Amino acid sequence: MEAGGLADSLLSGACVLFTLGMFSTGLSDLKHMRMTRSVDSVQFLPFLTTDVNNLSWLSYGALKGNWTLIIVNAVGAVLQTLYILVYLHYCHRKAKVIRTKSTQRLSFSLTIATLLTSASWTLYGFRLRDPYIVVPNLPGILTSFIRFWLFWKYPQERDRNYQLLQT
Repeated sequence: MEAGGLADSLLSGACVLFTLGMFSTGLSDLKHMRMTRSVDSVQFLPFLTTDVNNLSWLSYGALKGNWTLIIVNAVGAVLQTLYILVYLHYCHRKAKVIRTKSTQRLSFSLTIATLLTSASWTLYGFRLRDPYIVVPNLPGILTSFIRFWLFWKYPQERDRNYQLLQT
């Protein structure tokens, strides 16, 4: 295998691995919702936007015949749809969301996964010289750095009950 082919294969594998890792961060929210039978500390919007994103990228992958895009986004769409269905099952009209200077509702693991995923897809897009892969992933890198800044500025307070659910 030539050097470019090997690099492309390794980068494609990294994209798939990081993306599936990012999608799996919702499993802790899924477990939390099932154990508490509520959605109190879980946000709906990331599930919805990621599902729509997966379906869009799945369509693009199908148009290009790119199996890396097809496989990873098909798995992502199934997982995000599952998260949405569980959320809707346990949603009892969330009470007011109070704006605080707290990152307790932000997922640090999702932030890391988003940075790794967006960066690997951006590199993959550069390797393919495909701006349709590069451009949509740049905001993921930017927003990850913004969230890292928020975690630094407003450190998370540990919720002992939620932490026990994750073990």
